[in-house]
Amino acid sequence: QVQLVESGGGLVQAGGSLRLSCAASGSAFRLGDMGWYRQAPGKQRELVATITTGGSANYADSVKGRFTISRDNAKRTVYLQMNSLKPEDTAVYYCNARYTVSPRVSYWGQGTQVTVSS
Repeated sequence: QVQLVESGGGLVQAGGSLRLSCAASGSAFRLGDMGWYRQAPGKQRELVATITTGGSANYADSVKGRFTISRDNAKRTVYLQMNSLKPEDTAVYYCNARYTVSPRVSYWGQGTQVTVSS
């Protein structure tokens, strides 16, 4: 059974940094695109950043220049380095992954809370 386990969330002051990690397990198939999404209270889940197997990244305009997504294919892990955090970045952050054998199937982690105080 595919599992995505996130870690690295927490409470940080505005201007601070956090690094999120998400490790995939439970399948021997090759991972395809991976990414991070977030959901703030009362809002819809939104894309933060995605990264292809080859390392091409895509970012939401609101995080460009502050967040960096990366991946380690050998460790089957995706990371999100978040710098210059703002209170509006407060949300539950979810990891997302697809496998190349079934690219239309999307897997989600359980979410990790990121809280940025002003």
